[in-house]
Amino acid sequence: MTVFNVTGMTCGHCTKAVEEAILGADEGADVTCDLAAGTVEVESDLEDAALIEVIGKAGYVASPA
Repeated sequence: MTVFNVTGMTCGHCTKAVEEAILGADEGADVTCDLAAGTVEVESDLEDAALIEVIGKAGYVASPA
């Protein structure tokens, strides 16, 4: 499980957008967004850099927690 700090998530729509972006890149991923903490926990076969890129393409800035 990898945890990312994600900047720009301000509502439920934001968390859903991040979750859908990750699942679009790896449909087998397990994604948990925590809006209050500004974090996303991901269990995925993708490398961290690829996940950061996917989150970035969704319009958010991610960094390892």
